[in-house]
Amino acid sequence: MSYAIIGFGSIGQALARAFARNNIEVTVASRRPPEALLPQAQAIGPRVIPGTLQEAVKADVIILAVLFEGHRDIGKLLADWKGKTVIDAMNTNDPVETLDNLPSSAFAARSFPGARFVKGFNHLLSRTLATDPKVEGGHRVVFLSSDDEAATAQVADLAKRLGFAPVNLGKFDEGGALVQARGRVWGPLIFQDLFKQQP
Repeated sequence: MSYAIIGFGSIGQALARAFARNNIEVTVASRRPPEALLPQAQAIGPRVIPGTLQEAVKADVIILAVLFEGHRDIGKLLADWKGKTVIDAMNTNDPVETLDNLPSSAFAARSFPGARFVKGFNHLLSRTLATDPKVEGGHRVVFLSSDDEAATAQVADLAKRLGFAPVNLGKFDEGGALVQARGRVWGPLIFQDLFKQQP
């Protein structure tokens, strides 16, 4: 299984640290050329590999850590996203009317035809996401939602490998609405830093 993070700002770098802590190779890419990302990538760890956007979309699992308005451009990189799992770590302040009254993930998924689309890793501040999730005798929670149960299970497995405790909220328009930013009204679980105690 291959992994990529598209977007190498604060969220992208925080997620890259999670991969590095667990010795999992991940490609990182942004609109900047790979050589521009190299110093930050090397500072995080040797298994964080800068690449082009075209290289990043070859991965099996792709995390979107770009600004929400940039997702359409990423979606255009492939005509068919079949076989790809895309994790939406984005948030938006766009008025819900501009999203066709859909949860932001359901709206963004339209730009990735054929992809298995999962909301995840979007509710923690970057400085929190960057720290080791194994704390206070347990694991930091990450919320997941998707209209594809198998994709949610796949991303939950990845979250566990990265040291997090995944919580499945269900479909986008059901429990997933708890972590969907809608206009300037944030979902009730956005920015909640919760822990799951080890059994």
